[in-house]
Amino acid sequence: MLPIVTLMIEPFSALALLAGGVLGNAWFWSSYANRLYSLRVRSKILDRFRIPHDLAMVSGPFILLLSLLRLPVLLQRSRLNPIEQIELGLWSIPWLIAAIGLFALSLRFVHRIVRRKPPGYQLTRSEVVDVELQLGHRPIGAGPYQSLVNLPANQAFAPEFNEKRFEFAALPAGFDGLRVLHISDVHFLGTIDLPFYETVFKQMQLWKPDLIVFTGDLIDRKEKLNWVDTTFGTLSAPLGCYYILGNHDWHHNCDPIRGRMEELGWTLCAEEPQFISSPDNPQDVIAIAGDERPWMGEAPSFESVPENAFRLLLSHSPDNIADARRQNVQLMLSGHNHGGQVKLPVLGPVYSPSWYGVRYADGVFQEQGTTLHVSRGVSGKHPLRIRCRPEVSLLTLNRAQNAVHG
Repeated sequence: MLPIVTLMIEPFSALALLAGGVLGNAWFWSSYANRLYSLRVRSKILDRFRIPHDLAMVSGPFILLLSLLRLPVLLQRSRLNPIEQIELGLWSIPWLIAAIGLFALSLRFVHRIVRRKPPGYQLTRSEVVDVELQLGHRPIGAGPYQSLVNLPANQAFAPEFNEKRFEFAALPAGFDGLRVLHISDVHFLGTIDLPFYETVFKQMQLWKPDLIVFTGDLIDRKEKLNWVDTTFGTLSAPLGCYYILGNHDWHHNCDPIRGRMEELGWTLCAEEPQFISSPDNPQDVIAIAGDERPWMGEAPSFESVPENAFRLLLSHSPDNIADARRQNVQLMLSGHNHGGQVKLPVLGPVYSPSWYGVRYADGVFQEQGTTLHVSRGVSGKHPLRIRCRPEVSLLTLNRAQNAVHG
């Protein structure tokens, strides 16, 4: 009865300890799942290795509560027999896991506090487009996850169209004011129906961008590949449309996807950089390459790129940021993480399939001269967005005023 009496005497302390333990346990196992789903592993295998996460999320709070009742008994004894010593060790494991989770969460908060807006970056305009209101009905198809798409507060049908401005000292003068449309993660599945995508893509083209890029995850069902005709097929830009594929495409045969995109005039960005020349000055060039790792291909190489060329990298996963830094890439565009899809008050995103956890869930980052823009994407396999709207971005690149004139 002693542990129960102790908890009754100090209920607030016990509740606070339990709440901290539950939070740390949840953060530990969500971090495990984030790293797991960043790997080049097929879905069926990933789902098996996710089982410890699922079990710990459900049973963790109950195990922590039971340990609060049992640990005081064991700790008050002057001597423990071998069985009790083993029991003490076992009851301590959940708290060790929770402590690790709380430590990782505290590091996350520190990173958010010290993170600064990259120099030369500015969000200049943001507009929410309610596609459901425009269509006059909720565009739900016959796909899976119907219970998710109908949840209250789901923002899946109200994407944010935003405009962002960046300054680069290395941007050639011929590209000053370049307007780049960044699209990512459309996930054609069927649950969110084709009219939603057609409306969003029609809105995109109103921007009349100079260059269009797509950073992967096109389909979740191969039967929906024909949807590209009335979406991607409607887009055009004077400097071209470039794309890469992502891990969800990797789960299918990518050859038909690449073939259809190229028929529609889209150019695949591969390991070898391609060059885009300025219409005003052909000597001013952008070197653009693609990185589909860890699922496909090799790391791109910019060794053959002239020093005066602006280096632009399309990488489905932001996890490839380290390679981009080493290759002196000025701008890296990514998606994959969907902003976490659900952002909790104070905590923010919890799930993000990245080796870095939620660090690069979405937003703009600058690391050692490389600017990284991570899009929240247009949709997702799981059609759920709470406090984390889908996103399409128009990026305007400007030459920094203090740039050396070439």
